Amino acid sequence: MKILKVSEMQIDTKGKLSFSGGTHPPEKKELACESKIQPGPAVKQVAILLSQHTGAVCRPLVEKKEKVQAGQKIGDSDAFVTAPVHSPINGKVKEIALQSHAVLGRIAAVIIEAEPENNPQKQPNSDKFEDFDERNYSIEQICDAVREAGIVGMGGAGFPTRVKIEPNPRLPKETLIINGCECEPYITCDYRIMLEWTHQIIAGIKLARKASGCSKIFIGIEDNKPKAIEAMNEALEQTGDSDSIKVVPVKTKYPQGGERQLIKAILGKNVPTGGIPPMIGVVVLNVATAAAIAEAVVCKWPLTHRVVSVSGEAIARPGNYYVPIGTSIEELIEFCGGVTQKSAKAVLGGPMMGVAIADLTMPITKTTGAITVLTKRQIGKAKYERRQTPCIRCGRCLEVCPEHLMPTKIAHAVKNNLLDVAQSYYINACIECGCCSYVCPANIEVTGYIKIGKITLAEQKKKIPE
Repeated sequence: MKILKVSEMQIDTKGKLSFSGGTHPPEKKELACESKIQPGPAVKQVAILLSQHTGAVCRPLVEKKEKVQAGQKIGDSDAFVTAPVHSPINGKVKEIALQSHAVLGRIAAVIIEAEPENNPQKQPNSDKFEDFDERNYSIEQICDAVREAGIVGMGGAGFPTRVKIEPNPRLPKETLIINGCECEPYITCDYRIMLEWTHQIIAGIKLARKASGCSKIFIGIEDNKPKAIEAMNEALEQTGDSDSIKVVPVKTKYPQGGERQLIKAILGKNVPTGGIPPMIGVVVLNVATAAAIAEAVVCKWPLTHRVVSVSGEAIARPGNYYVPIGTSIEELIEFCGGVTQKSAKAVLGGPMMGVAIADLTMPITKTTGAITVLTKRQIGKAKYERRQTPCIRCGRCLEVCPEHLMPTKIAHAVKNNLLDVAQSYYINACIECGCCSYVCPANIEVTGYIKIGKITLAEQKKKIPE
């Protein structure tokens, strides 16, 4: 067992806590994990999507040819569950037009042309939080700042953070879990944030604790990240918070970073099927979200930039880049030196849960933690090795499903257009982690069928456009 010394304290970095199910895909972290966070490209144009979150779509607050300043709010909604959007640059609104979206197809975006001589690159504020004191801020100040900054869950879900942390007498919160697992292959942006923005994360945690009223705080980090565990513990010792905020090493296993799986691993509690963590008194925030909270409250700066991992064997310079939201994927890949091999697939996110994209003009959003580019050889080999054959009913998908579903039953129901049967097997409880597809010896795209079924059901209920 590996023991690291931090000050006078010994830290066990071997995680024993876990959940049932899951799998172990190759991590591929070595491509970018040692790459420090670097500034991204100096953009000439950004496209700010008016929907980058769960909830109501924003309406534009600017018009064509209007000048905007960096940090200016350019889209908002009166709905409770929503998050405003802001310009990351000084410039002029070129147009408000439809833009590609990885899930929704095409949605409205504010397209801004940069002022070429008046756009200094935004620098992280990570050096301003070592002497932070959350007592200087009221609960109302924290919640209002988080809402006005447009902060959402930056781990991928995009749920408005203000809704998560504000007091709710009907659903009192007891435990705050900070998610630093980052279990998806290739992705290293959160790992670098934990190493480089450590005090900023802690400031955000303390602000979220005050706003939510949580009395127990845990930072869950997979045990394949001992440096991050050491950095967080050392910083907590320095700030005197090591007794009230606990770093919890958890077992490295995919999808340990799923909030339901992390809650089960750390607390031993189950979130009800179809329910949300606040129903059992728990709030889960990503480490990048915690850092954004600190910047919004202390520095009064909205969420206009984020760290993105650009990785994959086809990328010339894999790394972690601090980029303006609205930067095109194509521009960021070119900034990383382009591709060195014949690439076959660009994925928004990681290879397990990410979405393959065909339009590289698609912009970075608040929830874009990674761009992964896979080589033609990787994809070609996979196609050859993964020729689909009939289901042999081996049960492997049942063994690895972290939600204890019967994925093959759901997939077969969708394939035969029996959506009522798929619902009887709890299709909407699937978190689309991809474990079932990964282990299937018949090479059936089980998760793909489930995704199609969920989309079809949503269209039938008019929850998404056809």
